[in-house]
Amino acid sequence: MAEHLMTLGEVHTALLRNSTAVSTTDTEALLDLVQGRRVRRSERPIAHAQSPDRHIGVDCALAGTGARVRGVGTVCTRATITGGHVAQASAYVRVVRGDAGRRLPWSHYLAAPGTIETIGKIDAASITDAMLRGEPGEALNLDAIGNRTLDQVQLDHRLDHRPAFRTARTRLRWAAGPGESTTLSFSLDDPTTRTLRLPRTDLDDRATAAFCEDLALHDWLLTTLLTMVESRPAGSARADTVARIRPAIDFLLHLWMPAARTDPALQELWRDVERRPGFTRQWRVNVDRIRDQLALATIERLGR
Repeated sequence: MAEHLMTLGEVHTALLRNSTAVSTTDTEALLDLVQGRRVRRSERPIAHAQSPDRHIGVDCALAGTGARVRGVGTVCTRATITGGHVAQASAYVRVVRGDAGRRLPWSHYLAAPGTIETIGKIDAASITDAMLRGEPGEALNLDAIGNRTLDQVQLDHRLDHRPAFRTARTRLRWAAGPGESTTLSFSLDDPTTRTLRLPRTDLDDRATAAFCEDLALHDWLLTTLLTMVESRPAGSARADTVARIRPAIDFLLHLWMPAARTDPALQELWRDVERRPGFTRQWRVNVDRIRDQLALATIERLGR
């Protein structure tokens, strides 16, 4: 068996470009990205649908190497819709050390979907660091693959393209596997980009990717809520504040269910996230702020 060097991935998260929650029928149509393969759906504890995996062939340099190190294989990409409101696209790949020292026929790589084999001497740590910094150049570009998958969903004619409010698309870059830290590390690189380093795990790549998708979803929810709560201009009327945070009540608050679909063996990773940076603590604090604003608005209206 080829040596597993690392698993790399990116998750893009955005508000679905529709004025209302999409129906079950439209959700399945939006995620029907691979002909002949069914969309996976669940309704508990919250509506969630996932497209079939699609595999994109790549033959390119790998980032972070002084010499040109080549990778050949396929990248796995898929899209999800949660609660009828939030769309995500994920692109991830397992990188293994190639033994042949040369490019093999495509049939060889197609036998291991979602896997890239290296050609040439490789420094796994430098590739991981470069990918997490977002420096693909002309090399492996998971960002482009994930964006293209999400755009395919967002541009579908079944959507009315009138989102209920404006919010940014976020991106989570992640890496897992041998050579990584023994503890989870999550960082905010800029207002829309996050980096996640996962400890070594023997779980399959799909379970790890699903954990990262769930983490990206809740980071997007928290980021969007913070933007709404903290964007009140000085001196603005209470009614304006309530109008600004109303989409949070209508579209976001009921979606907060961390680890609802996480593989049981990865629950400890969610506990790490809750300890630091403490997603749920920050979420609850800001939900309380919203409720306080609503209470004050009600008191002011009754006073008038």
